Amino acid sequence: MEEYAIPNAVKWVVVTGASSGIGRAIASKLLVEGFGVIGISRTPINEASPNYRSLLVDLSDLNALTQALGQLGRVDAIVHAAGFMHTASVGSLNPEDGAAMWAVHVQAASVLVNELISKMPDGGRIVLIGSRTAAGAAGRSQYAATKAALIGMSRSWAAELASRQITVNVVAPGATETPMLTDPNRVSTPPKKPPMGRFINPEEIAGSVAFLLGPYAGTITGQQLVICGGASL
Repeated sequence: MEEYAIPNAVKWVVVTGASSGIGRAIASKLLVEGFGVIGISRTPINEASPNYRSLLVDLSDLNALTQALGQLGRVDAIVHAAGFMHTASVGSLNPEDGAAMWAVHVQAASVLVNELISKMPDGGRIVLIGSRTAAGAAGRSQYAATKAALIGMSRSWAAELASRQITVNVVAPGATETPMLTDPNRVSTPPKKPPMGRFINPEEIAGSVAFLLGPYAGTITGQQLVICGGASL
């Protein structure tokens, strides 16, 4: 595949998990806001916008991901939204499930930023989609561990990149209306509605991400924004 031609007038954002759920909502919101989007997913995406590019790659295949990222030109921001959940109580934990979540949530994030940071201009933005569960939740220890790792990683990157005015933040949703909410792999720990009486909409997460990529968030870095409908109270 040839290197993407990136018009200078458009800021381009790499969005993982762009084919569904929160990632899809983020990609759609950014297109409306005038960004260009390079959507990374395992399945093709039908998007008519001239400011959309599709990059098909399985994030669990880190070598394929590295090669795919090498084809990109300038990147102004990164949003790592891809993810999935397997749940189990201690005593019934599956090491393969834990390793699979770690690969997509943490190792893929590391590859993304490591490979693209040299292509990002000063003032760029990085947003990782975490989870309120990072603080700990019964039956979700392996998932929570991967999301907690994103906090430490993002704060470390924020410190390293502050001199370049590149911000790094985590947006951490609670239970959100996505396919993950009804995934059979989390049947042992079904989602609970937060005190506000409804689940979070993916568009609400997308709006928060768009703000962090926008002109009024240039000095917000190393932070975690929890969006949980009061579930953390």
